[in-house]
Amino acid sequence: MTEAVAELAAAPGSKSEQAYQAVKARIIEGTYTPGYRLVLGSIAKDLGFSVVPVREAIRRLEAEGLVTFERNVGATVAGIDPTEYLYTMQTLSIVEGAATALSAPLIDSVAIARARAVNEEMRECLDHFDPVRFTRLNQDFHSVLFEHCPNPHILDLVHRGWNRLAALRSSTFRFVPGRAHDSVDEHEALLKLIETGADADSIEKAARLHRSATLDAYLAQAKH
Repeated sequence: MTEAVAELAAAPGSKSEQAYQAVKARIIEGTYTPGYRLVLGSIAKDLGFSVVPVREAIRRLEAEGLVTFERNVGATVAGIDPTEYLYTMQTLSIVEGAATALSAPLIDSVAIARARAVNEEMRECLDHFDPVRFTRLNQDFHSVLFEHCPNPHILDLVHRGWNRLAALRSSTFRFVPGRAHDSVDEHEALLKLIETGADADSIEKAARLHRSATLDAYLAQAKH
């Protein structure tokens, strides 16, 4: 049994959902890199499915911006050019900042403890830096803070932003590893604002500056 099939054996939901989760995981983790051609027949054979659920999964990933269709090529893993990265990060800093501020009054002590535990895992990860694991933990941390957002439209925009970044996020902290240390410290500061009942404007500003700082670090490194 291949690793992919083993993963699917434990995955819930329809075959389409399982195929979606499997292919998306490989894109985010970098197994399928930007430009990688997604051959439906090969993926279906690897997963032990027919082509139909794989095709449905690929269409979902295209809607999320992780896959593109090219004439005479077919489905390929999408990349994010520097301009797209800039626009996506700028937008995400705004909508995620708003989502975090709106979520703050609804985040209880249990959620705070969970987020802090994830952040401590990120801190431990710094000693033997694994950018893919760090990025996964980073999303877990932020999800605790913005998933309580009562405005579904803002939350949808946040999810779309994270999906656009998914293919590139695994390499962002590899590109600017020094940013990872600052990010962990900023996470703790953000948690303290939330648990002490800081006003919405202060929380939103802190969340936006946190996101913008990663963008600034990336752009500064790119110039060199």
